[in-house]
Amino acid sequence: MRRAIALAARGLGGTSPNPVVGCVILDRSGEVAGEGFHAYAGGPHAEVVALREAGERARGGTAYVTLEPCNHTGRTGPCSAALLEAGVARVVVAVSDPNPKAAGGAAVLREHGVVVDEGVLTAEAEEVNAAWLTSVRAGRPYVTWKFAATVDGRSAAEDGTSQWITSPEARADVHRLRAESDAVVAGIGTVLADDPRLTARVPAPLREAPVLRVVVDSDARTPAAARVLDGEAPTLVAVAEDAAVPAHLSPHAVRLPRVPGGIDLRALLAELHGRQVVSVLIEGGPLLAGSFLREGLVDRVVGYLAPALLGAGTAALGPAGASTITEIHRLEFAGVTPVGPDLRLVLRPKSSAPQSPKES
Repeated sequence: MRRAIALAARGLGGTSPNPVVGCVILDRSGEVAGEGFHAYAGGPHAEVVALREAGERARGGTAYVTLEPCNHTGRTGPCSAALLEAGVARVVVAVSDPNPKAAGGAAVLREHGVVVDEGVLTAEAEEVNAAWLTSVRAGRPYVTWKFAATVDGRSAAEDGTSQWITSPEARADVHRLRAESDAVVAGIGTVLADDPRLTARVPAPLREAPVLRVVVDSDARTPAAARVLDGEAPTLVAVAEDAAVPAHLSPHAVRLPRVPGGIDLRALLAELHGRQVVSVLIEGGPLLAGSFLREGLVDRVVGYLAPALLGAGTAALGPAGASTITEIHRLEFAGVTPVGPDLRLVLRPKSSAPQSPKES
């Protein structure tokens, strides 16, 4: 199953709005006969890829799958039927499918005499598929807040300069992070101060559409010359429903309810969910990040810390609803990795920490 989970991760950035799935087929003697993962939306599912590689060796064998085999016909046929046709005797599943349109594969397999074991390494499989699972279960995109800062938490110097705090290696890693996301979101303050492109400048995954650029701009101040409007990738500008939208923003604007401090972020996520956006990367700035945290809408934090100190300047995070220590946002480390001279920190809200996985 761990091998299947590793295979599933290869599909990150390419399968949306579908899940990432990995599959390993063992023959009757327990030897690996086939492997596969879902690489892109509309392409063959992990089980089909693995079964093709296994051929007749799959008959009487065991399939390890990170997500319950689907039981519906979309752009591809049901994987439950493919496993039955191949004569697989046992299927081991990490995560049950929460999508009612596709669920039921395990029950169908059992009805036809296949042994099905569920709940193996569930936490590990859910972690690699966290974006899609959040989209289905919560009805909103999975939200990652990314920041780059000095060790003392500054994202810009006192004079406003911010390029470059982190190393080229860290910046390259950020582009990979963007490429794995469906949408990159920035506030109007970042657009006016830095004029970012918000594109993923790495080889594009096999996704159906490029990464969507989103500007949270309640008063429709995005200038016509802003690089986010350059046509290199699609752009959505979220404006308040009572804002006066200039002509150059009309093709990009979507009106959302205004709340104290700006745009209703839950309405923004609902809009993106309706556009089949599964994962969102919050890139800037500190006020926008604080607003998402205050609303409890951050599922993961990825921070790049440079071995440097400023002592003054803009903090990486703005007001986030914690006015006293008892209101602090508690996180847990999910990973600490050197990236060039910098550190890459991955954290998640403490309340969403995965349970200990079942071993097999």
